Amino acid sequence: MTAASKRIGIGQVAERTGLSVSAIRFYETQGLVSPVRNNGGQRRYLRSDIRRLSFVLIAQQLGFSIDEIRQRLEKLPAQRTPTQKDWARISKGFREELDQRIQLMTRMRDRLDGCIGCGCLSLENCQLYNPEDRARRQGAGPRYILSEPLEHG
Repeated sequence: MTAASKRIGIGQVAERTGLSVSAIRFYETQGLVSPVRNNGGQRRYLRSDIRRLSFVLIAQQLGFSIDEIRQRLEKLPAQRTPTQKDWARISKGFREELDQRIQLMTRMRDRLDGCIGCGCLSLENCQLYNPEDRARRQGAGPRYILSEPLEHG
């Protein structure tokens, strides 16, 4: 199989990813995939671009911006199918950031109905957990959720 025959058309990519052709073109303009043009001017994609675009869709659902996703994908080889080792290399940092986001979401879920260290002191239990707004020493904003409190109670 030649390198050219390993490439697929935009319609096949759309069918496999569930993306519209216009969305695939948008992601191309954002530098997330880089098809080549055949002699007839048609875009031809690596089969591995299906995985790249699927990664984009998942990362966007998790709240990552196009810029953040592009920075990660730029660490993959551009014109060859990334290996498992290539994906493992970029997933390490991604996994660490996901773990941080999971911890933040867990703290928010567990503490949102109580004192969050914002300094409003409007809930009765805020007077117990954050008397005289002691959380402000840790910085502005909802300190009990954005960071583990140094002094809570």
